Amino acid sequence: MYNGLRRHAESALQHLFAALFPDYLGDGDRQGDIEQGAKELRTALNYVLSEEKADVYAEQLVRRLPEIRDTLRTDITAAYRGDPAAQSEDEVILAYPAFTAIGAYRIAHELYKMNVPLVPRIMTEYAHRLTGIDIHPGAQIGESFFIDHGTGVVIGETTTIGHHVKLYQNVTIGAKSFKAAPDGSLIKGIKRHPDIGNEVVIYSGATILGGDTVIGDRCIIGGNVWLTSSVEAGSTVLNGLPEQKTERQNERI
Repeated sequence: MYNGLRRHAESALQHLFAALFPDYLGDGDRQGDIEQGAKELRTALNYVLSEEKADVYAEQLVRRLPEIRDTLRTDITAAYRGDPAAQSEDEVILAYPAFTAIGAYRIAHELYKMNVPLVPRIMTEYAHRLTGIDIHPGAQIGESFFIDHGTGVVIGETTTIGHHVKLYQNVTIGAKSFKAAPDGSLIKGIKRHPDIGNEVVIYSGATILGGDTVIGDRCIIGGNVWLTSSVEAGSTVLNGLPEQKTERQNERI
């Protein structure tokens, strides 16, 4: 039974993603991909929802595709401007694993906001298998988001990330600890992951943990830094020690 759910959810993601950029990811038949993606999505949703709800949620997601595409356009531009190795935005769409992972996340996140069970997570885990980038569909991520290289990046469910944020490979934005109920089971549905402000750069290997941890706007977090406490806006953190930044570097995301 559940193999069918996964198969249809992954197929829906493929077609809907292709519909966003049909000349790059599909065969140019945008409407065909939308129709097939909606069909596959309804089939997947029927495993976990009533037929009526499956139809409604599939239709809602299709209506959101133009807005998702517009947001992904800002991500593409951020990647092109933020990576000197990128020769064109076409290259970002066709060759960058982060674009695949972020695109899957942005589609799955819409379903997550509808409280659809299982399907959003299947979609982002499919992208995780393809790219090595693990973005939970519950995370809230702003526009112009770029992950350079990307392998090993983990972004937890209750993370919030602002606009114009750039991550490098092996960054973890995760939970510091897990609260347990008296019976020993973990308490779900609580804030566990950090908040990342606007125009933040987080270099490779950095680990930022905790639901109370806030990284302020325009911060730079150095490579291999371990953080479990908040950092004021405009700071640079090296080896875990915050230093107030006096001049913003010329690099832009």
